[in-house]
Amino acid sequence: MRTSSLIARRLTELGYEVLTGDQVCKKDSRMGVPSDAELEKQYERAVSQGADPEFVERTRGGMTGVIGILHCGEGPIVGMRFDIDALGVFESESMEHRPAREGFASVNRGFMHACGHDGHATIGLGVAEVLMQIKDQLHGTVKLIFQPAEEGVRGAKAIVDAGHLDDVQYLIGSHVTDNKEFTNGEVVVPGCHGCLATTKYDVLFKGQAAHAGGSPEKGKNVLLAASTAILNLYAIPRHSGGASRINVGTIHGGSGRNVIADEALMEIEVRGETTEINEYMSEYARNVLNGAAAMHGVSCDIKVMGAANSMTSSPEMMARIRRVTEEDLHMKVSREDSLHSGGSEDVSYMVNRVQEHGGEASFMRLLTPEAGPGHSRIFDIGEEALPTGVKIFCGTVYDIMGTER
Repeated sequence: MRTSSLIARRLTELGYEVLTGDQVCKKDSRMGVPSDAELEKQYERAVSQGADPEFVERTRGGMTGVIGILHCGEGPIVGMRFDIDALGVFESESMEHRPAREGFASVNRGFMHACGHDGHATIGLGVAEVLMQIKDQLHGTVKLIFQPAEEGVRGAKAIVDAGHLDDVQYLIGSHVTDNKEFTNGEVVVPGCHGCLATTKYDVLFKGQAAHAGGSPEKGKNVLLAASTAILNLYAIPRHSGGASRINVGTIHGGSGRNVIADEALMEIEVRGETTEINEYMSEYARNVLNGAAAMHGVSCDIKVMGAANSMTSSPEMMARIRRVTEEDLHMKVSREDSLHSGGSEDVSYMVNRVQEHGGEASFMRLLTPEAGPGHSRIFDIGEEALPTGVKIFCGTVYDIMGTER
């Protein structure tokens, strides 16, 4: 909420048309939204920590995210996506960790930027400043999309469902990536492929409590159902069409050793190399969960908490990024046009939407030294990736929209 308000203020100061609140995300399409009480707690924290008073009010209830629009007359419509959220990770307090040593580690215990999204937001604001300076040389419309809730793949779909990608002809996104396997000074991989489609579920089993010694037959034990489900989730037959994944990440249930457990919550995810394989895994998983619940006479409520599709960057856009970076910016590009990604990314909703109506889209990998693996307590990036990212985004936009194209 605080981050969205500060981004909105900066874009307003630069002269952009700024969309916030329910102008950005379709409210009913959001996934994994916290409770009203938690949202209000975080709103109060954002206010106390210096959120912009005008714009933070529009984020109340979790309506985060910002879009900045720059109108430059007739011409192509170009979208850029920058994710802005953090992670529920306790940041290292060791003096060997540069953010702790230099005083810019998270001030909120249990939350940190462990995946570089603070860098992505910084790049987005740098792009906003540069494009505003050269707006008289551009023809068309720029949409800067500062997306919430990428972690858990919960935010992009709500922006797509709100229609913001329906007229976008060119889309560029990026993510910082460790450069340890690129030893010749490369700064970017123009695109990516292989991102796994995924669906995240919260599964709530409800049964009937009873005395475990005096009347166990009167209970309906949710832990039996959850255990049955876990064993059979991992036994889902794999798909011949490509890779698949299943993971039960957490299970919380029961209230005491002498009480038949009447409530249990599981957090699970499925993934697939393609959207179709992920749908196969999802359907099978739901059947397993409902079957386990029925077997033991308990109820099962399955709630989607996040999702993403598979995606492949457009060859035309990757070629443009390569040409601009090498010939105009005189920086090195990886030998490969596209980097295989084993994770999941909800920018896929945006990429696929643009490609569906004939547009071009690419998700670049900005190469930088990383102090530790993503999502770890010691994660940090080499900040040279920030100006590099700004240059590549702006150079590519100018190549599409510039007067000297």
